[in-house]
Amino acid sequence: MNINIKVYLHSKGTKFLQSGSFPVLNSDFKKDPDRTATFAAYEWIQKIKISFAASEDFRIDRVIYNEDIDITELVKKVKHI
Repeated sequence: MNINIKVYLHSKGTKFLQSGSFPVLNSDFKKDPDRTATFAAYEWIQKIKISFAASEDFRIDRVIYNEDIDITELVKKVKHI
């Protein structure tokens, strides 16, 4: 199955939005949808950071999936795991 993710980011003094559809395992999503979406979003944000050569002021402002489910704080905590 696919989930839609939107990330609102800040880098190099500019705010920007990236959105996309990502495949996730249906069984994982049924078991814990927020966790599954969080890891998909985190991996994607890491790719964005690399492709945009993110600056030191890079930050995650907001992360939502499936239009209205906010997982911002969960994604920010991933780097602490």
